[in-house]
Amino acid sequence: MAEFFNVLSLPEATRIIADNWPRPAVKTVGLEEALGRTLAADVIAGEDLPQFPRSTVDGYAVLASDVHGASETIPAFLSLVGEVVIGLPPRIDIASGQCAWIPTGGMLPTGADAVVMVEHTEALDRETVLVTRQVAPGENVIRAGEDCRVGEQVLPEGHTLRPQDIGVLAALGITEIPVFSPMRCGVISTGDEVVGIDATPAMGQVRDVNSYVLGAALKRRGVDTRYYGVAADDFNRLQEKIAAALAENDLVVISGGSSVGNRDLSLEVLLSFPDSRLLFHGLSIKPGKPTLAVRKGPQLVLGLPGHPVSALMVLEVLLEAVLPEGLRGTCTAVLTDNVASQAGRDDFVRVKVEHSGEVARAIPVHGKPGLIRVMSEANGFIHIPHHKQGLRKGETVIVRLF
Repeated sequence: MAEFFNVLSLPEATRIIADNWPRPAVKTVGLEEALGRTLAADVIAGEDLPQFPRSTVDGYAVLASDVHGASETIPAFLSLVGEVVIGLPPRIDIASGQCAWIPTGGMLPTGADAVVMVEHTEALDRETVLVTRQVAPGENVIRAGEDCRVGEQVLPEGHTLRPQDIGVLAALGITEIPVFSPMRCGVISTGDEVVGIDATPAMGQVRDVNSYVLGAALKRRGVDTRYYGVAADDFNRLQEKIAAALAENDLVVISGGSSVGNRDLSLEVLLSFPDSRLLFHGLSIKPGKPTLAVRKGPQLVLGLPGHPVSALMVLEVLLEAVLPEGLRGTCTAVLTDNVASQAGRDDFVRVKVEHSGEVARAIPVHGKPGLIRVMSEANGFIHIPHHKQGLRKGETVIVRLF
């Protein structure tokens, strides 16, 4: 079995993950089902938007040259020749010295090139309008195609649809779109010492925390997560469990059994499957050095450390490159303590962010890898790059919130 002493850097590993990330199935959905879905193709405008020049205000459609220099002391006088009815094409043309009433959203009549807001006008009688402010050509007007032109890319493949995106699609008359089906992931915990959460552990045993913490992290990123329970440290049983997960999922996440040792079987079992290929085994990061990745046909398998805190941290870091919507963003904070680090390795340190007035403080959450409660005490983590030997108290750091 291959060992992991030839570890990869974090950038190399995330590139490999991105290059081998499974492409989920594509399905077509209506707009009412599209919110939060990821586009499986570019959206190209099939028409100009808007299809005609529209007024953005209530007022009068004019030729900008007719009101050049107009003010309250020297107003411009225009002949009112009609009005635009919203929802209908204008039946009038505007010549020099003329204007027409136009509502917000109304189509600009031929000949007009601007709209004067009603607040800057005064109707002297039914045929004459006084204008007290000049406008530039195109002012208070949305030109035809100003939003987007026919053939223009409106939204790119891979974009996660928001309410405002749904509005754009509706405006273009797009009723259905191709989206990726949610990524399917099977989660497996390994180890003779691991028992179900409904069991009372005997001395030397622990409950299966990893399946639930890793499954929750995946679900938060929109992944359809399926649980396959605990596999004992037995080649055949582990092989059966992994085979079942591979048969139903795009991605499989295994925790435990990825370090070098006599009782660690994950890599050996994974490489026993036809068409399987080791992508990497070992990362120059802490926590998470024994992390592995295997490609099985179009599917990807990640092997994570057995300690829940380490497994969660590594999963968050690796998934950030391919499923960035899972984290809650970042903030800047002042570090409250010195944090040591080893040069040549990327370290990730859990922190608790507290706000004191206008200043946010990042308090390192220390704890050995096997401790559980430190996971819930932290609400973010900081990254110490491989070229740095720690961070000092008082430094301003970027915290990735989770």
